[in-house]
Amino acid sequence: MRAHYRAEGLTETELAAEPYAQFARWFKEASAAGIHEPNAMVVSTADAAGRPSSRTVLLKAFDDRGFVFFTNYTSRKGRDLAENPHLALLFPWHPLARQVIVTGTGARIGRDETAAYFRSRPHGSQLGAWASDQSAPIASRAELEGAYDALAARYPEGEQVPAPPHWGGYRVTAETVEFWQGRENRLHDRLRYVRATTGWTVERLAP
Repeated sequence: MRAHYRAEGLTETELAAEPYAQFARWFKEASAAGIHEPNAMVVSTADAAGRPSSRTVLLKAFDDRGFVFFTNYTSRKGRDLAENPHLALLFPWHPLARQVIVTGTGARIGRDETAAYFRSRPHGSQLGAWASDQSAPIASRAELEGAYDALAARYPEGEQVPAPPHWGGYRVTAETVEFWQGRENRLHDRLRYVRATTGWTVERLAP
């Protein structure tokens, strides 16, 4: 169970001036390569006591302000971020032998932005956001489906579903962004942007 990596690497001269532009380049290449859900990322949080947890979440937007995802605010990650805003994101693009690792802080986005995104979701996903008390124990699958069915009766297809007050987006403001490219003989390229007082610096890490 050991992969052989490519000869082509990543050099400092190839990098964009800031990490969000570099991420846009790699994200476009991951999409063009046919990677399934290239916006899937592992989001790692920790509570006030430092106990970590991770899960896969879909990136829904990014720009020079940060990376945006949506979730239930009462979920475990939502509770963690309320206690400890520091988190990490990992984009595992294995077919390209690439990873992007982001560390930073998460903060809730505005309700207008959340509502606009919520309206773009499929009807079933809108109902699911109401039906699921994410991360809370439930008695059975039937209980979850019963809650969904009740909502489907209340909000039939075509009727506007309001965004739940306990559900919304987080924007991750990056402090570091590492671009990892697999290389031969485990001599991988690891270039990391680090936020500075003005702009970004770039450092090369040993593999």
